Amino acid sequence: MSADEAAERPEEPAAKKGAEPSGVDLARVALRAAKEQARARGDAAQQKKQARRGGLRSGARADGRDPMALGAAINRLLTERGWETPAAVGGVMGRWPQIVGEDLANHCVPEKYDEDERVLIVRCDSTAWATNLRLLAPQLVARLNEDLGHGTVRFLKVNGPGGPPRRYGPLRAPGSTGPGDTYG
Repeated sequence: MSADEAAERPEEPAAKKGAEPSGVDLARVALRAAKEQARARGDAAQQKKQARRGGLRSGARADGRDPMALGAAINRLLTERGWETPAAVGGVMGRWPQIVGEDLANHCVPEKYDEDERVLIVRCDSTAWATNLRLLAPQLVARLNEDLGHGTVRFLKVNGPGGPPRRYGPLRAPGSTGPGDTYG
């Protein structure tokens, strides 16, 4: 113990003077140590009790019907069903303008995420914006993976604008795609 610490503790007058502590001083030190140990045991017991309780209960014993916080219930559902990645990608779709910028977000919209292939499908409102997005695809994939985790999106598939609905009728040539040939 340094001289400064000894000066701050008035309950140990014998220790400041360098003499042997008397019976009263030893009793104070022992009492302080016992109080600290009891406080530590009480804190540990309180933490253990709270961990056992786990919050509110539906009956005398904890079971699966016990109420839980909404956030905890949603996180448990996502984990149990294996929906972490699709949920994260869904969050990206909601934050699309912040990720790609307002100008690009006004012309391109994410449509679908294929979890098996790890492909994000984006539709643009013109072929010019689709070409522009195809050129920016590597940077956009890197930005998405930085936000979601490495390897979440492997490829960005960019679709141009959709054509008019295809009509099937007697005047169609077999194998032709009709007026949709000029779109996308």
